[in-house]
Amino acid sequence: MTPPWRSVTIDDIKAGAENALATGPFGSSISSRFFTNAGVPVIRGSNLSEEIGNRLVEDDYVFVSSEKAREFRRSLVRSGDLVFTCWGTIGQVGIVDKRSRFSEYIVSNKQMKLTPDSMKADSLFLYYVFSSSPVRDEIRNQAIGSSVPGFNLGQLRRIRFNLPPLPDQRAIAHILSTLDDKIELNRRQNETLEAMARALFKSWFVDFDPVRAKAEGRRPEGMDEETAGMFPRSFVKSELGPIPQSWRAVQWGDLVTLEYGKGLVGYQHEEGAFPVYGTNGPIGSHSEALCPHPGIIVGRKGAYRGIHFSTKPFYVIDTAYYVEPRGKLDLRWAYYSLLNEDINSMDSGSAIPSTSRDDFYGLPIVAPPDTLQERFAGILEPLWSRQEANDLESRTLAALRDTLLPKLLSGEIRVADAQKLVEPKLL
Repeated sequence: MTPPWRSVTIDDIKAGAENALATGPFGSSISSRFFTNAGVPVIRGSNLSEEIGNRLVEDDYVFVSSEKAREFRRSLVRSGDLVFTCWGTIGQVGIVDKRSRFSEYIVSNKQMKLTPDSMKADSLFLYYVFSSSPVRDEIRNQAIGSSVPGFNLGQLRRIRFNLPPLPDQRAIAHILSTLDDKIELNRRQNETLEAMARALFKSWFVDFDPVRAKAEGRRPEGMDEETAGMFPRSFVKSELGPIPQSWRAVQWGDLVTLEYGKGLVGYQHEEGAFPVYGTNGPIGSHSEALCPHPGIIVGRKGAYRGIHFSTKPFYVIDTAYYVEPRGKLDLRWAYYSLLNEDINSMDSGSAIPSTSRDDFYGLPIVAPPDTLQERFAGILEPLWSRQEANDLESRTLAALRDTLLPKLLSGEIRVADAQKLVEPKLL
């Protein structure tokens, strides 16, 4: 007979060791004056996420020395420990596990940590419990304060949830994490593919490697004869310095216009609709497209503005521009060229930082012939198609995970039935 699920609190399942539940050091004890270039990474709010499956955001760490970290042993976290935000964006949760870059971390003054009793609770199962909407809603509903919401250690101790037997916890965590692992694999593969695309662009259009090779009497590496024949054998002088012969030194205003986005009262999150872009990327979908073709979005308002590419027609809200070519231009080549521009420095002088179109139009650019732009895009098309397929698969897997999560945690669906739904998606 299967043992029943039990109603427990965090206090019931924490480890017996001292400081199994603890907060970070006081802010002045671990402030920026103690930060170092290496050592023990500090987990701050920016290293946690509300996105399920994003267990730690590991690209923005600050560090303290090992000696400083040892002063606050109670705040150290290791494999199997969970981390929660107690001030700011409460409801965020992270976990140190096999994915983590470091074996040891320390939490900041605005975080809390939990070391579970491994004989009572599986850490990854608990991560999914705290990633679920009911528990997140409970935490937010208990928020202390309004301008900066808080959630303290005493409140964390009293969070109550249903706990299945340990084997079932592990099985549930395995099902959900298998989906997350595949999503993470797709993300990393796309990062690698994107790095390859940027490396090829830099070699051809920034460093001019094929032209340099031919000028020195060498055959350009890694390309067929037809592609190599598209590159000239010499450089010519220009106001931008030496550039490949027959290429043009122009300004962005000669090549494109920046078109304003439009206000949008509401947008959905429906698969198959046209994506909606703001200054920092996609934010939803809409039944109509403002730009009728795939293309480039340039952030217009905000301290941090980005360059984005949509593989299908899209809508742009009024915090961004979209790019329209003045003549024949490959938009993929233009996108990678624009990634090298610092649009955040093009401030129009308004109260809210805003990209200046005049400054943008005056930026210099070395434009290769149309045929070479098209060859660049043609070579990389299979790579971009692979990225798009990975993104689609990840969205499908995330939707399945989000459907299964509450049902598995409530016991509404059995583990064996969930496995039957998951396995075909991972073949």
